[in-house]
Amino acid sequence: MLSFLVWVLLLMVCWPIALLALLVYPVVWLLLLPFRLLGIGVDAVFSLLKGIVMLPARVLGQRPGH
Repeated sequence: MLSFLVWVLLLMVCWPIALLALLVYPVVWLLLLPFRLLGIGVDAVFSLLKGIVMLPARVLGQRPGH
């Protein structure tokens, strides 16, 4: 909501830049999408590794750090 209000303010102050931002935003979003997917994949791999490392403690019923 805040970004929309900033865009409306920009539209009132300088409408060509606001329209350019409106047209460029989807292109930038599409360019950044592979990096977001890569981040999700890396996070999943780290979660899997954490689960594998913590498995013996979970089997024995111990909590990490206690």
